Amino acid sequence: MKKVQLIAIAFFSVWILSAAAQPGGGPPPGEKKEQIEAMKVAFLTRKLDLTPQEAQEFWPVYNQFQDEIENLREAHRKTRKSAKDDFDEMADKDVEKLVDSEIAFRQNELDILKKYHAQFKQKLPMKKVAMLYRAEEEFKRDLLKRIQDRREGGGPPPKRR
Repeated sequence: MKKVQLIAIAFFSVWILSAAAQPGGGPPPGEKKEQIEAMKVAFLTRKLDLTPQEAQEFWPVYNQFQDEIENLREAHRKTRKSAKDDFDEMADKDVEKLVDSEIAFRQNELDILKKYHAQFKQKLPMKKVAMLYRAEEEFKRDLLKRIQDRREGGGPPPKRR
């Protein structure tokens, strides 16, 4: 079972990376998000080494968590997009509203994390919960590095060994 999962993950990862390396910069913008999410799922699956039972219980909860966080962030992006960025030209009350909105966003994000942290602890051993948070940060760093490497070099980043 584990071999099949690893082969599927490897195949899917190679397919995604090869599509991104095509001339023209990879997939259309709408597909990039799905590809990144698929890469993240493959990365987390490999890092957490979930049993079939753990995976069956964990992924639905994690997907709900991701959906809630993404909805919150999307609403926050819309709020920030409508705000001016030049604080010098803003009235103090407007700056205060903007800063208060940022603090409220961060608190809401933390509240969601706390809610799902409790659920993750029910679905996974504590060490795997800790590995989840570490793996999410590692994935984010790797993704940002890939983006930076592509911008600087104009092509896909060198493969790691």
